[in-house]
Amino acid sequence: MPHTSRQALTARLLTPLLLASALLAGPATAEPQRYVLDPTHLSVGFLVDHLGYAKTLGMFREVEGEFQFDEDTGVMTDLEVRIDTASVFTNHDGRDEHLRGGDFLDVKRHPQMIYRAARAEPTADRRYRIEGELELLGERRPVVLEATWNKSGGYPFVIALFEGMPKVMGISARGSFQRSDFGMDYVVDKGWVGDDVELIIEFEARGQ
Repeated sequence: MPHTSRQALTARLLTPLLLASALLAGPATAEPQRYVLDPTHLSVGFLVDHLGYAKTLGMFREVEGEFQFDEDTGVMTDLEVRIDTASVFTNHDGRDEHLRGGDFLDVKRHPQMIYRAARAEPTADRRYRIEGELELLGERRPVVLEATWNKSGGYPFVIALFEGMPKVMGISARGSFQRSDFGMDYVVDKGWVGDDVELIIEFEARGQ
């Protein structure tokens, strides 16, 4: 048999076997993707009791961060959120200046507070318990966030215009901590400003 004929016969015999092996192996597992928080769709807010009458709502206007996410397994890793403490806003100039001072955020000595979490796995369908660590006023304490992975995809109003637009992922998270755990104990003993700080986090992140 000529050499070229033997090659053709071998190829015909091997092709079904190679296809079967590929089907049995299944699709290749995608690598975790890096996501960066979109500053135009990002809110980090807080609620703190004032004299028992009502809770003051505040937020931070300058926040950045990123994380890794494996959509096949639903595992999130390397989450880091960096907050500019001087960007605090409660819709009252005098209160905001007080919050920036030494009684509270002490922004000159501590210009950032940072939330980090090494890993988070789903506890239920699209629900997460993120056991991370908050760095505030030079102290680090564990802070748990209960988070929901709302959806992933693209913006419908731009998909037709921009091919290959990065995937967007939306997260809602809630948590709380006691500010006195970080040494921020101004008037806690008098009950004028609450010790418990409720966290409200909403963000969209873009795949890189």
